[in-house]
Amino acid sequence: MTQSPVPNLPCVCSSVRRASRALTQCYEQALRPLGLRATQFTILQLLSLAGEVSQGQLGEMLAMDSTTLTRTLEIMRREDWVAERRGEDRRQRWLRLAKAGKTQLDRALPVWEKLQSRLRGQVGEKAWELIFQLTNQLTKLTTTNCQ
Repeated sequence: MTQSPVPNLPCVCSSVRRASRALTQCYEQALRPLGLRATQFTILQLLSLAGEVSQGQLGEMLAMDSTTLTRTLEIMRREDWVAERRGEDRRQRWLRLAKAGKTQLDRALPVWEKLQSRLRGQVGEKAWELIFQLTNQLTKLTTTNCQ
């Protein structure tokens, strides 16, 4: 009997993290020719949807730690993809999508849409919708009950 190259893991955390890493690698490969990382694409997409948000709010929306977010945003500011202004409290930073960020997002969307469509076709429409429901439910559950 041959063993599966990807064994099922008994831990939901391990399974979701492994799936996340595999998906991230897939999106990274697709976005690489544009000079864009998956995390950067997500931030551009979120800022496009949310408008201006504080860095703290952005971190909460992404469930991302402050250090990683700060490092990623620094790169994106250097590229002029993200505009920043200081709040009344000098420690607070308000972020929005800059013109160059909108251009980069517009360039990346067709690549992203093609990959999304391919994955949706491979997984099937019902499973695709279920993945969204479950991941959103897990995110809400764990960000409110695990802290």
